[in-house]
Amino acid sequence: MTSRVMLISPAISAALREARFDDGCPLDASGLRLARAAAGTLPPVSRVWVSPTARCRETARALGLDAAAVPGPGGLDVGRWRGATLAEVAEKEPEALAQWLADPRSAPHGGEPVRALCDRVARWLDETAAQATGRTVAVVEPEVVRAATVRVLGAPGSAFWRIDVPPLTATELTGRAGRWNVRVGGQLGASHEESGGTPHQGQGAARA
Repeated sequence: MTSRVMLISPAISAALREARFDDGCPLDASGLRLARAAAGTLPPVSRVWVSPTARCRETARALGLDAAAVPGPGGLDVGRWRGATLAEVAEKEPEALAQWLADPRSAPHGGEPVRALCDRVARWLDETAAQATGRTVAVVEPEVVRAATVRVLGAPGSAFWRIDVPPLTATELTGRAGRWNVRVGGQLGASHEESGGTPHQGQGAARA
């Protein structure tokens, strides 16, 4: 059985603009407008899931999607860095930040390692998404898209930081458990310039 999963990243928010680790802030006016403008542009879907974060839930609603929140594709737990900007963490804990960016098994913030996120997302894809027929849409945090792409391509954990996921883009996975193909980065309903140019994750890890 072949499954189709479309991963949609959330629209722009203050945290994304400020390269700040998500603290539950909502979409800003521009992000909400762009998401609403993209409503109706998605192909027919069989089911819709959403990461249990404010910006993902708001993006799904703005797109006109009736989504069920599921924990499998939830965002990365960054522990005590939640709400801090990348610059603040770099100033206060430069060695910890360098360790986190270099070693996907580390979690100096007291939260979840990147490797654990990749494992969790891979299990969700193989155990849940791959069992569903038709097309599944999931509005998920950018780091979930990165984790899925790393595992689908069989890339090393270090590749996680080399994948840029702009706001309000769709990444499509087609396949079955253990065997997926990936189609990356289609913009929903607006140009990349309109989506509010924020720092890339390689520069601003706070998109996590």
